[in-house]
Amino acid sequence: MGELSRRSGVPIPTIKFYLREGLLPPGVATAANQADYDEEHLRRLALVRALIDVGGVSVAGAREVVAALRAYADDPFELLGSAQTAVTPRHRLDRETPQWRAARERVGALIAERGWLVPPESPQIDLVADALAAGEALGVSELFELLHEYATAADQLAAVEVRAVLDRPDPAGRMELVVLGTVFGEALFNALRMLAHQHESARQLGLGENPEIA
Repeated sequence: MGELSRRSGVPIPTIKFYLREGLLPPGVATAANQADYDEEHLRRLALVRALIDVGGVSVAGAREVVAALRAYADDPFELLGSAQTAVTPRHRLDRETPQWRAARERVGALIAERGWLVPPESPQIDLVADALAAGEALGVSELFELLHEYATAADQLAAVEVRAVLDRPDPAGRMELVVLGTVFGEALFNALRMLAHQHESARQLGLGENPEIA
């Protein structure tokens, strides 16, 4: 365990906690108080840390991901869905209002129109409805008119992101990329979108050429 801690950078008490919580499989016992850990333990430890420290997933949520990793190792669709669900934030809006139900129907219509293969119980449907309902309450109707443009951009990005995930040969590596890609990819896309906004603002306002960047 000391070697596992040294190579992973994870303190021994944390590793013991993960073992107790079932997030890390036990090592091979070699003595009464000793066990051997291998590269698979190192990889699993990295995944758990990514889930909890980077993805903000609870211990219970991380346990669900680990369980999915065992249950769906040969089913990429279910495996990736479990990883995505783990890093999906829980809702904060009242989902019983007529406005929210109308927003969800709108999302369902968008999915049907685009022919997306999405399970009707997908939590991401509710998240889109959350955004639409909140925007409607604030009177930002212009964003709703751009819903199809958002969907088209998401389609294009998803095609290359999913291909990158499926190109990884092992289930743990795929799940790791989904978790980290969701967290870091969101930050990356948002930052790039703001840069594009700066460019388009200058272009559409006729402010001249791009300034030099030091």
